[in-house]
Amino acid sequence: RDASRHRPGNHPFQAPVTPPTEPDNAAPRLILASGSSRRHDLLNQIGLNHEVIPPHLDEEAFTDDDPVKLVQTLAAAKAEAVRVATPGASQRWILAADTVVAVDGQILGKPSDREQAATMVRKLSGHTHLVVTGIAIWPPGMATPTVRVANTNVTFTSLTAGEIEHYLETNDWKDVAGAYRIQGRAGLYIEWISGSYSNVVGLPIHLVYSILTEHGYQRLR
Repeated sequence: RDASRHRPGNHPFQAPVTPPTEPDNAAPRLILASGSSRRHDLLNQIGLNHEVIPPHLDEEAFTDDDPVKLVQTLAAAKAEAVRVATPGASQRWILAADTVVAVDGQILGKPSDREQAATMVRKLSGHTHLVVTGIAIWPPGMATPTVRVANTNVTFTSLTAGEIEHYLETNDWKDVAGAYRIQGRAGLYIEWISGSYSNVVGLPIHLVYSILTEHGYQRLR
């Protein structure tokens, strides 16, 4: 009998050989340079294994009247901060993001207290505003990150004083740009959006996927 017929690779019913994968205990190839639970959850939803490493960065030191330039600069700075501070990060993928809300030419960051949140919600009431997220993805071995931006228009209904007061009592305005979360209580007051919903949550997942695949990332589970 011809022994070659039984050698690996020659049997007509032999399963194809698959490349080795990372062991279960290996650190994920992707680092999420953010402490945002919303971004962490969104990556989990699309099956993107990752490790959360928040950047140590004074975001208040970055200022720009142009929301697009601001989020681009901040996203890149967050990615660089984690890349520099984390051993071995230059050989891993790094994803960073920054989101702001802009209405009538004014950038709304995270409110520092209830009074500031009330001011922001009044500005949003009855108006269409822009949610801008900058995405920075730094592939391993690359000298610079790829930085892109997603924009979404969001329209709030006109709120009564009672509705604003009730919303503020929920504390859903804390620790979020523009003093609201579209997936939270504020969703009751949003009439219309144009653009990526996940962008308003904090991470435009299609844009993230597009950049990763563009650079050859193949670890979606």
